[in-house]
Amino acid sequence: MSDGPVNTLVLIGVGSSFALSSLFYRLYQEKKKELEKLKGIPIFKPDKHLVQVLKASPHRRLQYVAVEGLVQADGEPLTSRFVPRCFGVIQKTTVEEHWKYWNNLTRTWNSRTMNKKETSNSVPFSLISPGAYMTDLYVKVQNPLEACGCPLERVYHKVRRSEEGLVNLALQGLSGEKPVAMVESEELLRVGSILTGFGEVVLEGGQVMRLQTPQDDRKFILVATDYRSFIDRHESSATMWKMLTAVTGLTGASLLAGVIYNLVGKQDGRSKKA
Repeated sequence: MSDGPVNTLVLIGVGSSFALSSLFYRLYQEKKKELEKLKGIPIFKPDKHLVQVLKASPHRRLQYVAVEGLVQADGEPLTSRFVPRCFGVIQKTTVEEHWKYWNNLTRTWNSRTMNKKETSNSVPFSLISPGAYMTDLYVKVQNPLEACGCPLERVYHKVRRSEEGLVNLALQGLSGEKPVAMVESEELLRVGSILTGFGEVVLEGGQVMRLQTPQDDRKFILVATDYRSFIDRHESSATMWKMLTAVTGLTGASLLAGVIYNLVGKQDGRSKKA
């Protein structure tokens, strides 16, 4: 009687392992294709070589390339609202309220976020080659807020707890809700940080270059890291999906082999008894 349920569970394990292996393999293939496309994108620095390539290109533009450099504000940088002597070119501030409300079904207090307010600001900035702070070679970044994939550095985060006063107790009794905390945070793309931008580069005149949104369907991307680290992160992700594919596939194969072995053993036992 016990063999049936055990075999059923094993078969479920076999099916689940192969299903997960198939899913992980598909994710690995997608990441591998994405990685191959990224590696096929030309990488440049804001230097004379890029200027020469642009001058030799049709319409003095490169449709889709990567440019790596240090962030430098074209004028006055943005100043952090909370941290002294902290400057950036892209700024994002977030204020949100955390509340708890009474759930009559589960008889518990549940959390939710309310009145979330986000503010984003940017100033014109350029990418320059490392060690070249006094140079006339730079790549201006056009409309950075239009770019995607740019995780900013969090420079401030504070949680202000709500005090248990008479007003909160009255509000809790009337509405079944109570404020818990107010959370403030600030993120910056800081001046002097390394940045890699993916997009279209245009030579505007002389040696002034501009990185902007591509005219085709490809994405305008800014990543706050160097090109090599960006590629390494994608390679690590591909390796992870590949390992998960192998582990789940081997697990499913091992379970299936065990089921087959048990079935063959039972048939041999019945043959001997006969």
